[in-house]
Amino acid sequence: MATQQSFEHHTRYVPEFHFVLGTILLVNLVWCAVWLLRLPSWQAGLDLAMAWGFVLFFKHLRYMVTTVQDRVIRLEEQLRMQRLLPDGLKSRIGEFTTPQLVALRFASDAELPALARRVLDEKLTRKRDIKALIQTWRPDELRA
Repeated sequence: MATQQSFEHHTRYVPEFHFVLGTILLVNLVWCAVWLLRLPSWQAGLDLAMAWGFVLFFKHLRYMVTTVQDRVIRLEEQLRMQRLLPDGLKSRIGEFTTPQLVALRFASDAELPALARRVLDEKLTRKRDIKALIQTWRPDELRA
């Protein structure tokens, strides 16, 4: 990555997917809607339905990829916590939600035990809030 990951710079975009393909699909949707309004026909209606289907496919494809990634992160973080957390906190690993674990993956090994305790004790649930607490950022270069 060109920029060091941090709270401000950790989102990942694949330009060909997010910007090029997404723009093409949206332009196609608008184009098909305009044609249906200008020249109503079954074909124009079918074209619009297909364009809408492609947009939905694009959206759900991204959702499915990130859901699988979150499941893998959940497993990785549970294993990491088994290794790093003190005994009193290991028994609470099951209390973490997937979004909490996804956010905690960026915390360094040294910072994780205290931050994990704080997340549970203060009932922090928003990924953004948890990530903002991280002092020593642990990059995730393999995220989808």
